[in-house]
Amino acid sequence: MQLPAEAVSAAELIEVVRVSALPTERGVPYPGRTVAHWIGSEVTDVLTLIEKLPDSEQGRCGFSPGWSVRAYEGSLDLALFEAAFCFSCHEVRMHGRAVPPALATQFFDSDATQGQALLALFRAAAL
Repeated sequence: MQLPAEAVSAAELIEVVRVSALPTERGVPYPGRTVAHWIGSEVTDVLTLIEKLPDSEQGRCGFSPGWSVRAYEGSLDLALFEAAFCFSCHEVRMHGRAVPPALATQFFDSDATQGQALLALFRAAAL
């Protein structure tokens, strides 16, 4: 999967959200409960893992994301990007000030080792 390179290098904090619904309009944060904040090496590790997610074909669930990550730089103003993951249809939708249109919708193999590792990190964060 491809993340915006400038956002990856600038990210200092990741907010993990357990998504509860779809946003009411495009480009606004996914509603849900923040379950964790990752900093330092956790940010680097999770962004590296996300970048290693293998591509996949689109599934058929209609996009019902369970998790999202929001990446922030040190100022913690607006998110550099938010990526919402649907592990059923293998779709990731990204938006934010650092996301070019070409990266807004991608598909990943949620059954791959990297996909399962990411899901395990999300679930552990929610405990």
